[in-house]
Amino acid sequence: MFSSLPRHYKIGIVSVLIILVFSFSAFYILQTITENNIKDSLLKQQIDKQLVESKSVSQNIGADLTLVMTVLDGLTNSVNFQEGHLYGAQTEGLMKEKYGIIQDIVDKVFVLNQNDVVTQGLSKSGTEYVGADFSQREWVTYVKNDLKPVFSKGFERQGLYTVYIAMPIINRTNSQYIGQIAASIPTEKFFARYGNVHDINSQFLVAFDKTGTILAVGADRSLVGKNFFGNVVQNFIHHNKILNNLTETLLRGIPSHAIYDYGKTERINTGQPIVVGGQPTYFLQIVTPTQVIFSKIQETLFIERLKSGSLLAGVFASIILLVVFLLRWSSTMEKEVIKRTAELNESNSSLDVMARKLTNANVSLYEANDQLKKHEKLQQEFIDMAAHELRTPIQPILGLADVLHDRISDKYERGLLEVIVRNARRLQRFSSEILDVTKIEGSLLKLSKKQIDLNKKIENVISDIENGAADTEINGKKNKIVFQRRESITVYADKDRIYQVISNLISNALKYTDNGTVTINAYLNHSANNHNNEAIVTISDTGRGIDSQVISKLFSKFTTTSVTGTGLGLYISKGIIEAHGGRIWAENNSNGIGATFSFSLPAT
Repeated sequence: MFSSLPRHYKIGIVSVLIILVFSFSAFYILQTITENNIKDSLLKQQIDKQLVESKSVSQNIGADLTLVMTVLDGLTNSVNFQEGHLYGAQTEGLMKEKYGIIQDIVDKVFVLNQNDVVTQGLSKSGTEYVGADFSQREWVTYVKNDLKPVFSKGFERQGLYTVYIAMPIINRTNSQYIGQIAASIPTEKFFARYGNVHDINSQFLVAFDKTGTILAVGADRSLVGKNFFGNVVQNFIHHNKILNNLTETLLRGIPSHAIYDYGKTERINTGQPIVVGGQPTYFLQIVTPTQVIFSKIQETLFIERLKSGSLLAGVFASIILLVVFLLRWSSTMEKEVIKRTAELNESNSSLDVMARKLTNANVSLYEANDQLKKHEKLQQEFIDMAAHELRTPIQPILGLADVLHDRISDKYERGLLEVIVRNARRLQRFSSEILDVTKIEGSLLKLSKKQIDLNKKIENVISDIENGAADTEINGKKNKIVFQRRESITVYADKDRIYQVISNLISNALKYTDNGTVTINAYLNHSANNHNNEAIVTISDTGRGIDSQVISKLFSKFTTTSVTGTGLGLYISKGIIEAHGGRIWAENNSNGIGATFSFSLPAT
């Protein structure tokens, strides 16, 4: 049949087939190039973002370790220790006061006498180590011989890998060695404050001491305590040269980054030294599987491929039908063929015009998107830098102010010192809020969930506020806080983040209430099948209520009617509750007095 067709028909059919093959090939190649360019762009963005993140995290860790050093230094220079009183009720009271400042960072704080025997020890559970002989510990010998602070290498004790920060107690008058004070830090728990150290399939942290021993790692917990360059770790990473060079560079105190694959999917690794007192003390790597990055765009790429493929298939099918029609009716439909060919040419011209418009639109969209990403990157870098620049000097200010508080007896001077401490804590709270906002907007908020008693958590917050332990400003108002247990409520949540939300909501209620009552209720909202129960917490006050101008955007950033607030607390609370799978809302009370803030959490 084909051989009987006129020559120009044959040429036309062959030309159409060539065009189809060329178009399909060109489409496939361009699609592949575009996707690869997108992936390369994402990798570069992730590396830039991760470099900023790893620097910020290492600086935060360094600031916390500096705070521990400041507190220990304050104890060594206190009157009690300078006079050689290394045990007793007064010494224990002083240690409890200082331990309260760093108890979220360290596990235990204890004092050794000249014979390396523990005379006083504290932990969250009470007295620890008293009477224990530490003379065989390597770090104890270093402190005693060199009379300098020491950050120890890690070792395993009772299933926990631990490092110690120790500082000598030296009499300032005669330079005599009196003893030393030390703090123990469980490494996995400590580094888990700053990121994931348990899940290899998402972004995780790796921490090393100066010898290259792993202190915490998200890849495999069995690697904790192993030297990176030893056989166990090298077999695990299949002696990957890129990762080995990266780690060697980091242990020399030089920030580094690389992309590699040792058989467990491709990963991005950015490393930063953790600097304390101007010297690298420990070392941090942030590792991100590239599949986590690409998974965010796979669905979009698939839809775009499906759309383009459908369009191409439609055009292909239309042309095939046209060719079949021409072959079947070629003897009688030559004029119709000419007419159809003209229509087809016109259609192709329209498609070309449309393709050019689409290409121009894609270029414009790409340029606009690139500018937006650059702006977002600059904004993120500025926020991280500003938060760090606020946080870094605050820790030493608070630590040194605490030391001065023990040395100043003048009431007026102490009052001035309290003004410094109060404003420094306000700046510390503001920098923490900025970092929390950054984590929420970057989907980097990590939750350490476990079963907690919600009623007990509420009571802890109330107790801290009434005793002045919580970071709140009540300004001398005589408000009453009312809370009574109604039923046992257990939720699976991050205890510190839930404490933060409850404390924020109660503090807001107290701030906007003058000589009134803040009432707290907690109860279970049972579903019909008892499988989706909710825990509901409400905080009601008798204050002035919510301004009608802000109620619609109450949980947005920087929304506040207070001259002292930042407008970030409710936005952060909303991010924390929603990260737990809950809800948060607010409304003015029906009687026209005060307002009620409520949130829900999935109950267990």
